Amino acid sequence: MFNNQRYLTKGIQVGIPLELQIFMWNCIDRLPPERDYLQVFNLSQFGDLQRISHSSEQPKYHMEYLIPCDNPVTAKVYVIDNKEYSTMLLAEEY
Repeated sequence: MFNNQRYLTKGIQVGIPLELQIFMWNCIDRLPPERDYLQVFNLSQFGDLQRISHSSEQPKYHMEYLIPCDNPVTAKVYVIDNKEYSTMLLAEEY
């Protein structure tokens, strides 16, 4: 899962910096092979840091990251794998 073509929606392309996109894909790549088809990232500002909360339901997973960032973003991002391709999209684009 998540070893196929990867796509972004226009909302991700315009609203999420490339560095954060790459970071989220890398978070998924580091997961054990048994992964949920839906990965959820909550992005928020924590002082002058970017907070990234990564979670999934099956198997249950949760990890928090704080990284330096000039312009922290607040957004909810879904990454969905349908076995043919994976798509990163903003929650409001779902």
